[in-house]
Amino acid sequence: MEQLYQQTHKQVHQIQSHMGRLESADKQSVHLVENEIQASIDQIFSHLERLEILSSKEPPNKRPNAKLRVDQLKYDVQHLQTALRNFQHRRYAREQQERQREELLSRTFTTNGTQKRILDIANMLGLSNTVMRLIEKRAFQDKYLMIGGMLLTCVVMFLVVQYLT
Repeated sequence: MEQLYQQTHKQVHQIQSHMGRLESADKQSVHLVENEIQASIDQIFSHLERLEILSSKEPPNKRPNAKLRVDQLKYDVQHLQTALRNFQHRRYAREQQERQREELLSRTFTTNGTQKRILDIANMLGLSNTVMRLIEKRAFQDKYLMIGGMLLTCVVMFLVVQYLT
């Protein structure tokens, strides 16, 4: 049991060093390192199952200590498994964000479809370009008139609150 425990304990420390290597690995080799770590973790779990069986066969005075050591190893391995999953989750999210960013940057944008449709309908109805320019100018002026009205309303509300309190 002691030899298997020492071997498993050494593997846990090797995985911890591989986890540090995982953070600095480039995009091509990160999958290989992840697979190597996962294979080692799976092997350690099989060792832990064997260690649990062996610890139950220890003499009664050594059994609690042996079970404690096996449980500590199991906890360490579960922590490493969780750390690997978190790293993979962050990497997948980062790759998805990069794909979405590239998709947005490669997308070609067109002019406002609604404005083009209105112009097409207006041309179909026979409105002249002069009338269309007047409509666009009026819409521009209406926007500033609306913003001014909102600011005036806010100022009046502020003055009412100040007066009443």
